[in-house]
Amino acid sequence: IAAEKGNDVTLWSYFKEESEDLKNSGGKVKNLPGFVLPENITYTSDLEVASKDKDLIVMVTPSQAIGKTAQAMSKFVKEGTIIVCASKGFDGETQKTLTETIEDKIPRAKVAALSGPSHAEEVAKHMPTTLVAASKDRQVAEIIQELFMTEYLRIYTNDDVLGVEIGGALKNIIALCAGISDGLGLGDNAKAALMTRGMAEIARLGIKMGAKLSTFSGLSGMGDLIVTCTSMHSRNRRAGILIGQGKTMEEAMEEGVKFEFLTAPLSLKKNEDGTLSLFCQKMALGEADASGRRSPVPVPGSDFEMKVDTVIAAIGQKTSA
Repeated sequence: IAAEKGNDVTLWSYFKEESEDLKNSGGKVKNLPGFVLPENITYTSDLEVASKDKDLIVMVTPSQAIGKTAQAMSKFVKEGTIIVCASKGFDGETQKTLTETIEDKIPRAKVAALSGPSHAEEVAKHMPTTLVAASKDRQVAEIIQELFMTEYLRIYTNDDVLGVEIGGALKNIIALCAGISDGLGLGDNAKAALMTRGMAEIARLGIKMGAKLSTFSGLSGMGDLIVTCTSMHSRNRRAGILIGQGKTMEEAMEEGVKFEFLTAPLSLKKNEDGTLSLFCQKMALGEADASGRRSPVPVPGSDFEMKVDTVIAAIGQKTSA
């Protein structure tokens, strides 16, 4: 987006071969078939080239590598550079938020967070998307807003950096559970309850940590939770579906990107031993429509039975509203 708006952009990858592939292919992205990056992008695996004398840096490094990457680039970043953290999660070593870790490693930078419901597959197609730029410095948030705002991408601003990051990180847990619910075929009612109560827990924790309640009803809270719990673009939901269908965690992690079908409930029956049987049907992903979306379609002859006594009992436990 920054390149499309005429800015000088350098794209860094930790993997030299990835940078070379992008350069040699003219910007073709393997994980986004059919999408080509703008021509005015420089590709590099040299962190100094990517971060020296830059006015603004966007970090989308995996959360577990944020600290090491920030430390490595700290000696190249100039005073006052804006660093936008678009990664989601926590620092596994310090339990801090990602922006806190970046601030610790590069104290002379102005650090902000960019979050919200935004699968790359749709942004690349210029489909309508909204995000929130969070910074304690309103001017920094507005600079980010101006840089990325387009006809199809709307950016809001927020000064609650902590709340924005908590929502973006913890929604993945609920999305995994939502996927398990889908894999078990428990239906829309159960998933709606799970998402709603999940957000209530996220908000309570966020408030205890010092975040604002209103943040969790916004894009980085409920917005991100909805898209991650309902979209087939979501890796966490896909992994949950596989676990719900009987895969181990390891198998789900290996096969999550190879998702083939989900489960649709057909009927529920109480057995003589007191357990419940849920009769389901596999749903495969159909052909993509004009917008690129693939909707589930029934797989003929794929009906099967699942025992769900444990799950139903767990859902039936009394909890406070």
